[in-house]
Amino acid sequence: MGPGVSGNAQNDAVPDSLVVVSNREPYSHEQDDDGEIQVQSAAGGLTSALDPVMQSRGGTWVAWGSGDADMAVADEGIVEVPPSDPAYDLKRVPLSDAAVQGYYYGYANQVLWPLCHEDTGRIWAEPAYWEQYRAVNEQFAEAVDTVADAGQPVWFQDYHLALAPRLVRERRPDATLLQFWHIPWPAPSVFRHCPHSGALLDGLLACDIIGFHTAGYAEQFLHCVDSAFPAATVDTDSGTVTRAGDTTRVIANPLGIDVGGVRDRARATDVASIRDTVLGGSRSDTSIRLALGVERLDYSKGIPERIEALAHLWDRRPDLRGDFTYVQKASRTREGIAAYRRYRADVVDAIERVNDRFGTDDWQPIVYTEANLDNETLAGLYRAAEVAVVTPHRDGMNLVAHEYPVACTDGDGALVLSELAGAATHLDGALTVNPHDIEAIADAIERALELDAAETSDRLSRLQHGVEALDSSQWVARQFSAGQSL
Repeated sequence: MGPGVSGNAQNDAVPDSLVVVSNREPYSHEQDDDGEIQVQSAAGGLTSALDPVMQSRGGTWVAWGSGDADMAVADEGIVEVPPSDPAYDLKRVPLSDAAVQGYYYGYANQVLWPLCHEDTGRIWAEPAYWEQYRAVNEQFAEAVDTVADAGQPVWFQDYHLALAPRLVRERRPDATLLQFWHIPWPAPSVFRHCPHSGALLDGLLACDIIGFHTAGYAEQFLHCVDSAFPAATVDTDSGTVTRAGDTTRVIANPLGIDVGGVRDRARATDVASIRDTVLGGSRSDTSIRLALGVERLDYSKGIPERIEALAHLWDRRPDLRGDFTYVQKASRTREGIAAYRRYRADVVDAIERVNDRFGTDDWQPIVYTEANLDNETLAGLYRAAEVAVVTPHRDGMNLVAHEYPVACTDGDGALVLSELAGAATHLDGALTVNPHDIEAIADAIERALELDAAETSDRLSRLQHGVEALDSSQWVARQFSAGQSL
């Protein structure tokens, strides 16, 4: 089997105890304005997929202690979680301000992030960034060495920790090491832009298994290895790399969502109330349909092109003015990086221009919100929207594209999806577009709004089937079962 989805994964492939290593922690401790310490649970696909497994299997999760009260409540950096019913250990790695700036805001997000999203013009590789990235990966490796028991597999997560597997391998030659790369992997011609490409590949190849969301990413990784290390044996059919006597298996193992959880939350919501909450009472007229976008304010997400496409649509179809409102739910991110602050300003300015141009006394074309919506409210917003627009320039997977069709429990809803998102590889039924083609995005939104009931039902059913096949409960099992064939 090549680097496709690993077949027939069995839950018994998951070890009884493991070590997970990630940048973000599943639980943090924060001090509120009254000096009380509050526990916060992280949102996102990684925590929702791995936290239940860790609670049932046990072990240790190693992560950056980013909460301002994290280390105060920990014993030698370790705290038992979840706080309500402790089931595993959380080992927190403290990082200095300089380390955060260089490793996280610097190398991870100004070198690796634009590199993997094939936006090389944004790469900024200050020497200090690489130095801090190496130093922090060393910190994580040391933390793993202090908590991992003999025989415990160690599973690294994402692009923040590309060097750590090699550093752990040097300490533990016989350990079982795995990595999952949650963002895209670039083509070899793009990867060569990275000044430390060889070191990154060497770090990753210390793993026994490396997982990616799609077969395309896995194949591009194999091609990069083949280009960088002529002495290695790269078998693209089996998805294996043999180098210096060691073998690494490279697989496609798409991470989905907790399907049952999203569906249950959507069914339990009061859609009318959520419309009022998000849009405000004066803008929540139920006769006005909703289109929706949900994402972080990241330049890879394609929001300005989407806003321009909406303007293009309302310009050529005046009859659609007042017919639907587009809701942009956005989350601020990485504001320590100037490019992200500028991107947010550009998005807000573009929305204001469209609202000024097309808005009326009783209709606002675009409603923009940065409100922190809980999972229940977000599921209800999905359910309320007739169309979801997910048009990133590039995306490892994009779990909004999975959550939206599952939340459409009333049997209607259409998804406009970038063909360059990993989700487009796995989900059938979306209206796919080139995320840079403004006219095509406008056409797809227009078509989504005008699908007849039969086609809407057929497309939604296919989307839901595709999402259910990738339920996150099987992601961990697929990753570990891949090692059984080595």
